[in-house]
Amino acid sequence: MPRIPAQAAVDDPALRAAYTACGRFAQAANPTEYALMQLMPAALRPACWALWTALSVPDNIIDSTDGTPAERIARMRAWVGRLEEDLDEGTSDDPYRRAIVDTVRRWHLAPRDLHISYAAIEADATGSRSATWADWSTRVQHSNVTWAAQCLTLLGRAGLYIPLRPQYQRDFARFLDGVYLTDTLVDLSADLDRGVLHLPNEVVEHHGVQASDLLERRWSQDVQALIAHLVARARRQVEAPRFVTSVHPGAVILLRAVSDLFRARLRAVERAGPRLLHAGPRLGPVTRARILAPARTKAAAAWTLTPVEVPVTPAPPPVRPTTVPPQPSARAVPRRGPLPHPTRVRPPVIDPERMPGHVAIIMDGNGRWATERGLPRHEGHRAGHTALRDVVHGALEIGLRHLTIYAFSSENWRRSPAEIAKLFEMLAQERCDFEADGVRLCWAGSPDGLPEDLVEGLQRTERETRGESDLVLTVCLNYGGRAELADAAAGIARAAVAGDLDPNRVSEHLLARYLPYPDMPDVDLLWRTGGERRTSNFLPWQATYAELHFTDGYWPDVDRRDLWQALLAFGRRERRYGTVPAAPRPPVLIGPAGGEE
Repeated sequence: MPRIPAQAAVDDPALRAAYTACGRFAQAANPTEYALMQLMPAALRPACWALWTALSVPDNIIDSTDGTPAERIARMRAWVGRLEEDLDEGTSDDPYRRAIVDTVRRWHLAPRDLHISYAAIEADATGSRSATWADWSTRVQHSNVTWAAQCLTLLGRAGLYIPLRPQYQRDFARFLDGVYLTDTLVDLSADLDRGVLHLPNEVVEHHGVQASDLLERRWSQDVQALIAHLVARARRQVEAPRFVTSVHPGAVILLRAVSDLFRARLRAVERAGPRLLHAGPRLGPVTRARILAPARTKAAAAWTLTPVEVPVTPAPPPVRPTTVPPQPSARAVPRRGPLPHPTRVRPPVIDPERMPGHVAIIMDGNGRWATERGLPRHEGHRAGHTALRDVVHGALEIGLRHLTIYAFSSENWRRSPAEIAKLFEMLAQERCDFEADGVRLCWAGSPDGLPEDLVEGLQRTERETRGESDLVLTVCLNYGGRAELADAAAGIARAAVAGDLDPNRVSEHLLARYLPYPDMPDVDLLWRTGGERRTSNFLPWQATYAELHFTDGYWPDVDRRDLWQALLAFGRRERRYGTVPAAPRPPVLIGPAGGEE
């Protein structure tokens, strides 16, 4: 029976019973994953049970065969809606949701993270299939991002911060892909019972197998070859990620145990043969104990190396104004558009053919701006952030789709520790909230040396704004262009060694896929303020053909009108990409900025 460790700081008997109910649910529904949760620090296990329950209850609703897909979606949405109400109230009459609410509040987790997985779970009800492995992987990341991210967050909140360096993020994503592919193979028969096939079309068709062959349980040599291919792929992916050698030993033991356990599950899939289409292979208790018993002993000793900090009192529930009725859902709240400039100036009208799609900015001159005014240098960074907010609103106004800013380079560590500390403190406080909807935040750079709360805030904002699309704002923080290229090359080398790609077929397009944001478009306009005329290791790959725009003013003196002027200047240039000049063409009418409203 699940036991609440004393270190968990759960004193209320009703709450302890709620956590115990979550533990029993996890143990009964998935003994393997429950056993893996027991490798977490003892004080965090109840929270792991609750978070697992928060994702598994909706998943079970969707996976059931009771009712139509629309009816199952309605039941799932009703359960999620009650959870949202309980989070607002700070408690629940339902034992599962009571534990979930306490976990979210006690550990200061972001409830919106759950909805990323809820959206992916709901999509499963329709039985839609991924066309390619890339589509499949995206779906996997959406399904698993909450569990992985929340476990890392729990460790960080408990004082066991585990940074994930950019060059290892792809390794971790690949590891999750292998875990999910193994689950897909083990659960294949159960999915077929529901008429669902969670495999990408490209791999099924490549092996000459029709979806109907699997749905009708027809075993053949082609099906056997398909399963063998999938097992081999999953086995390569669930190898312990390379970054385990550089993190807390408790995390090393946990990840290696996951790797060992899932490879054992893959061996069971291989042994099942044709039975795989009729019944999922399960690991026996002896096999689980052989892998997990020594891991649990080692993990328990490893976690004692670092004191675990457990919040005793959860944060109070949010207080709603009594005069304002609660909103039925987040979708009912009106979208916040860009704020107008104080002068009410309107953006210029630019020919869409002359509008850059991606602008990158080196925001230079903050320190010199402050020094010339007799202020500490960090006050220049604060003023620079105010300028950035206005530029972001100006980008939204004019319809710019991609904006990338150089906030802190890997070479900036040479500055004074006091200035750096003040800059990071300001960034952590502001959390890149621009008071406007439509901005999707991405972060490029390394977490090494950055404060934990800053890294956590950036990663949380990335997750929360994933659905926005008006403007993609990429913040380059602790970023170096050459290091980014070196990490991409290392990722290609690891993939070649693992047999995932042919090194003789490495191309520019392939290398771009191993950059932190492979979908980032090439930079059309690179703008630097502050009077300097160099690019300073900023986006060397993406800005190869960028038009360069240098201005003398310091960044804190900039606002959206300067951005618009840079866009106008871009529109007057002819971009040839190595070709001869085009024939003269009539000037394009580009209107000036409007006047007062």
